[in-house]
Amino acid sequence: MRPAKEVTGRLRAIQKAIVTFRSTTLAEVEKERDPFRLLVACVISLRTKDSVTAESARRLFEKASDAGSLARLGETEIAKRIYPAGFYRTKARQLRAIAQAIDSRPKKDVPGSLEELLELPGVGRKTANLVLGLGYGIPAICVDTHVHRIPNRWGWIRTGSPAETESALRDILPKRWWIPVNDLLVTFGQNICLPVSPLCGRCPVEPECPKTGVGKRR
Repeated sequence: MRPAKEVTGRLRAIQKAIVTFRSTTLAEVEKERDPFRLLVACVISLRTKDSVTAESARRLFEKASDAGSLARLGETEIAKRIYPAGFYRTKARQLRAIAQAIDSRPKKDVPGSLEELLELPGVGRKTANLVLGLGYGIPAICVDTHVHRIPNRWGWIRTGSPAETESALRDILPKRWWIPVNDLLVTFGQNICLPVSPLCGRCPVEPECPKTGVGKRR
């Protein structure tokens, strides 16, 4: 297992390096820490650029700011408001189903446990963990492509799936990093540690990085 001091030092170095690149992924929604808005925006964000996600969510929330109002909207109206998000028609159907499920709960609230969140239509571990962490402040590791790729590239873990990565990171990350690690590595992965031809010359941890699986780099 990696020493906590090494892990913390690496993440703090990354934190300083990306200060000018603050990720725009769900940024406006994250400020509110509203579980419902986080859930909706995360669903919209799949296969969609950050700027499109933010604008699509804004348009949808203008018409439907809670589960009840979203559940009453037709799929066509939802699709119209989140367009041009990727797979907007499929997402419109999913968002309406999620809203109906939440609206049918006794308190009409977004579930606050992993098990209950995973019961919502189409909600996977990535989305569920994001809602738990940012919406409820419950320590959870949200693993997307960057959070999966970068620790493997660093040689911290050897995993073949996001689920395996989440489990492995639970073992090596101090709990205080569980929530912020997603935004940290997403921003780092989008701007420096790119999937292809990473900018190693601008990386603050390049000397310690084994560059596992990296071919061409800059």
